[in-house]
Amino acid sequence: MLADYHMHTSFSDDSTYPMEEEIKKNISLGLDEICFTEHIDYGVKTGLNCDCEAYYKEFLRCKEKFGSQITLKFGIEFGIQTNTIYEFQKTFDSYNFDFVILSCHQVDNKAFWNQNFQQGKTQKEYNERYYEEILKVMQMYDNYSVLGHLDMIIRYDKAGEYDYKCVENIIMKILKYAIAHGKGIEINTSCFRYGLKDLTPSREILKLYKELGGTIITIGSDAHQEDHVGCKISYAQEELKKLGYTHFYTYEKMTPIIHEL
Repeated sequence: MLADYHMHTSFSDDSTYPMEEEIKKNISLGLDEICFTEHIDYGVKTGLNCDCEAYYKEFLRCKEKFGSQITLKFGIEFGIQTNTIYEFQKTFDSYNFDFVILSCHQVDNKAFWNQNFQQGKTQKEYNERYYEEILKVMQMYDNYSVLGHLDMIIRYDKAGEYDYKCVENIIMKILKYAIAHGKGIEINTSCFRYGLKDLTPSREILKLYKELGGTIITIGSDAHQEDHVGCKISYAQEELKKLGYTHFYTYEKMTPIIHEL
């Protein structure tokens, strides 16, 4: 089974890809199931967030049209900060999501991609602060399914590769907390288009998650345009097997569903 559980369309501020065209592309590639996960990032991009009502209506229309050819799920990607949790809870309560990715795209209303967050901090400071924020959010907010692109800060670290061992302890706390509360992590195959040296999250993190007893893993391309669709989904499944995993997961109404690799 092939499932892509991280996809964006024109309802996300950084994509112009129509939902219907993205579905057609997935069908042509032979995917069995996809989950749309449009962006919401209260704080930095509040005025650019997904129009959830329009998104939901288009999703239902497409599900009616293509539901016999591919399974479609209604998800969302929450770029949560500790100071924006209230807004996300209101959005979650307003819709029947199948799946929610908890991501960290900014801290203290300062984004990573433009270096605003990193400015004035040492490499040690911004790496540690990034993971500390994720753990704090997890301790305050529970309505999510998996942690998105856990070591994403690597994408935007102009100082180079930060030693994993320096943040292993905080990552271990994050993974232990996720496992204890029935949450998963994702493999995000955008690592290939960003030219990263490893998977996202890294194989070290994937190994640690398994050693700690973690089992819930979803796989997503983080697609924003046509050539991202279905990227390396089969490859990610094979890499999970090499690491000793036997299953991956999809979701329905926030409930994890297990599948053999």
